[in-house]
Amino acid sequence: MSALTFTLKKDLVQKLDVSTLTPDLLADKSLTEISATLLWYGKQQIAASEAFAITGSDTNNIVFDKSTTKIDYIGSGLSTGSITVNGDAGAFLAFQMQQGNITVNGNVADFAATEMAGGLLLINKNVGDYLGAALVGNKKGMKGGIVIVKGNAGERVGDQMRRGMILIEGNAGNYCASRILAGTIGVLGDVGDFLGYGMRRGTILLTQTPKLHATIQDCGTHTLPFLSLMFKSFSGLPSKFAHINQNRVQRFAGDIGNDGKGEIWVLK
Repeated sequence: MSALTFTLKKDLVQKLDVSTLTPDLLADKSLTEISATLLWYGKQQIAASEAFAITGSDTNNIVFDKSTTKIDYIGSGLSTGSITVNGDAGAFLAFQMQQGNITVNGNVADFAATEMAGGLLLINKNVGDYLGAALVGNKKGMKGGIVIVKGNAGERVGDQMRRGMILIEGNAGNYCASRILAGTIGVLGDVGDFLGYGMRRGTILLTQTPKLHATIQDCGTHTLPFLSLMFKSFSGLPSKFAHINQNRVQRFAGDIGNDGKGEIWVLK
């Protein structure tokens, strides 16, 4: 069977919500039923066939072709199967994702991996603000899974993150790891201001010494043998992080304005 493929044919003026187009919700449906699936387009609903040319039959493997940042909620609540996005993706990619795999061969808008709980999200270009964060007004961000970003990330990466792993090969913006409660965030490039602002616990792994605010404390340089266990967990990932093997770090602790049990490790 060939992958179930949605090729965008409509010139989108409004945002298109494709949260109903996932392997979970389309399993065992015929092509006719899938074509009739209703999608929110701005304030109205349209049939999936009005927005997409639909081909293929394997609902466990879904492809979005010619995708743009007007397409929101790709992979929302995903708990099985895989989704590939050829092009860009809109807001709330992998929203509350549980399991499975999502690959985006383009850029992604804000709020990707919001409240994600499991699975693997691979973004091959850049991503916007609030990656792996909580919904506005909620207190629980990303709770599990792995996110890999090949490019840069915007501001507030991992805001209120509770578990899981975010690995960014490029740069990250201001307030990276703000209010993080647990989990791991790695950045190979530069980070912006206010790194770890309000963090309670959790780990930030860097290769460049950041500009730190007053409530992050320098704890000196250490050799930490247990880091080899972390790097072993990276070894099978499609990322530059898979090649890290050193365990000599400059260690910082904080935010001492909020318990101060978080750690920032800068590889030496």
